[in-house]
Amino acid sequence: MYKALIRPLLYLLPAEAAHHVAFGCLRLLAVIPGVVALMRRVFHQGDDSAHVRALGLDFPNPIGLAAGFDKDAVGYEALGAMGFGFVEVGTLTGQAQPGNPKPRVFRLTKDRALVNRMGFNNRGSADAVARLQRPHQTIVGVNIGKTKVIPEEQAIGDYVASAKRVGPHADYVVVNVSSPNTPGLRSLQATEKLRPLLVAVHEALNEVSPDRPVPLLVKIAPDLADEDVDAVADLALDLGLDGIVATNTTISRDGLASSADDVERCGTGGLSGPPLRERSMEVLQRLRARVGEEMVLISVGGIETPEQARERLEAGATLVQVYTAFVYEGPWLPSRLAKGIAGQ
Repeated sequence: MYKALIRPLLYLLPAEAAHHVAFGCLRLLAVIPGVVALMRRVFHQGDDSAHVRALGLDFPNPIGLAAGFDKDAVGYEALGAMGFGFVEVGTLTGQAQPGNPKPRVFRLTKDRALVNRMGFNNRGSADAVARLQRPHQTIVGVNIGKTKVIPEEQAIGDYVASAKRVGPHADYVVVNVSSPNTPGLRSLQATEKLRPLLVAVHEALNEVSPDRPVPLLVKIAPDLADEDVDAVADLALDLGLDGIVATNTTISRDGLASSADDVERCGTGGLSGPPLRERSMEVLQRLRARVGEEMVLISVGGIETPEQARERLEAGATLVQVYTAFVYEGPWLPSRLAKGIAGQ
């Protein structure tokens, strides 16, 4: 039904408008008493064998929704009820910001890909606290980033402000230094800048949640050179981070099936979906070889099928995330992936 009827109707709208319509409908359904519980019974049916223990948490399955879909933590419980083992909200910034001018999300349907230059549009981390502290069944990670107007030399304070706000209510926190859509953000991946940032966020989380250690992860770009991937892995080990999310979107446009005109129409921004699959797998394998077996690795980028999800897990991923495939495949994707990797 989704591919035959709903998706064609949504594709009559610009990509960002279609997202708001679909997500808005889900959130409206979720306020009806009993609907979320019914969804959870339907979509999570039979996936207990996919259970994963990681980050001190019990994940019903290893399939997560990547950051960027629920930017303001407004619908994570409904999304979790759709079959996701966990939902990562955000990216949240220290201050509210509108993001980049529209249009800023584009489909490359021949590649089953998306290009976005959203620019961390969100209401700010302080605004999200009231929703994050509500009782919920879904495991919720919180992705935090830098406010665009904050200069690089003040970035640590901006991240720390968000960490202190969301830390007491997050199941885990991810420091995002890898979006291509905030000027100067990716420069924070350089280890000499990343180290003090991660140390400060870790200290902030310990301060606001002394009795419950909040797992801390960092999200990196696929466009890092191999030696820089190694450097981040070594830093994560040295600082005792809980994990790494690999990878964010890419600025590369290599190997696309879409026409040059379609690609040019999209302009700048991060590319996600199947074109990212090969590099995302390479980064995952490199990280696992570097950090050993103990650190949690969340692999994201181009995963569409149970076979591809299983390949990531076999290659060393602890958990996996999807985003673009959810847009193309629709609401049954997470449960289909979870059941597929469990051999059901």
